Amino acid sequence: MAAAWGRWARAWLCRTAWQGCGRNYRAALCAELKRPLVIEEVAPRPVQPHEVRVDVHFCGINFADILACHGQYQERQQLPFIPGMEFSGMVLETGTDVSTVKEGDRVIGLPSFNGMAEECIVDHKNLWQIPENVSLREAAALAASYGTAIFALERRACTQPGETVLVTAAAGATGLAVIDVATNILQAKVIAAAGSDEKCQLAMQRGAQASVNYSRGSLKEAVGKLVGSGGVNVVIDMVGGDVFLEALRSLAYEGRIVVVGFAGGTIASLPANLLLLKNVTAMGLYWSRYRHHNFPIFSRSLSSALQYCQEGRIQPHIGGVFKLEEVRCSCVQTTNHARYHMTIIHPLVTVVNFVGYSSLFTIPSQFH
Repeated sequence: MAAAWGRWARAWLCRTAWQGCGRNYRAALCAELKRPLVIEEVAPRPVQPHEVRVDVHFCGINFADILACHGQYQERQQLPFIPGMEFSGMVLETGTDVSTVKEGDRVIGLPSFNGMAEECIVDHKNLWQIPENVSLREAAALAASYGTAIFALERRACTQPGETVLVTAAAGATGLAVIDVATNILQAKVIAAAGSDEKCQLAMQRGAQASVNYSRGSLKEAVGKLVGSGGVNVVIDMVGGDVFLEALRSLAYEGRIVVVGFAGGTIASLPANLLLLKNVTAMGLYWSRYRHHNFPIFSRSLSSALQYCQEGRIQPHIGGVFKLEEVRCSCVQTTNHARYHMTIIHPLVTVVNFVGYSSLFTIPSQFH
């Protein structure tokens, strides 16, 4: 079966390759759902006038990549495809219509996928320049997690200084970003909710004022012991199911709950009477959709993340560094939630710290 995947992958790459555009590069290919990724050489294609070719140094692996490789992401990809929805690197080549970046610039890229490779061609609108004192490694861990956190807290929940924020899946990449932004940018108080003592400990180390292990009992009761009957002002939920319902019941009068994801695998039905009784607001956030519906504010969330990092006010947590070859076992075969984190792929370095939801893979090639 493995040989069949390899033949399929190579045939696909040969069909899509464009000869004469430079050296071949390696990419991690999802040829079959729920199976290990295949590392293949890809022949480059020419850039279109609006596109930019980037030498990828780091590719962030998010929970969405895991879902996509299992066929469970809301936007289905046609097989075979290259995962990787965010990366950092240096501009190699620009199309004739591109004036926003130039060769040698350090950039964050947000392709829909295709980032898990040594090179990636992306529309110039989906690139953001990295400030001088922000490393490529840090930058790759900023985009999706911090863009989502900033959007959820600032635009959707309108979080105010001194308010109490409850974040679920708190040891995941986005959860840790929510803690970082809420604590250090918005001066809010954070209660971190996670499914193990290890994850709660990490969340506390990253700035949460209190934590709750919701695998041990009622989240609502535990939160009530921390804040009293008044409840929390804001909930950022990434778990869904019973955890969402418990978090909803933990809201204060005129509280706000933002639904960001369903990592627990269950989508709860919303009891509308709870919204009425406390005059609370429930809303969703599909961050990347704003790229198509309101690009200026989408871009602003990324620019804010880069600015906050440049100023030293936030610091992304990277849970592991992997070689590109290791992504086949560390990405697709990772189904235990304790093993997702913000990770990176590097051919020379392997640093592992599995806690949370996503990983950051660094991908410098031999020519970097």
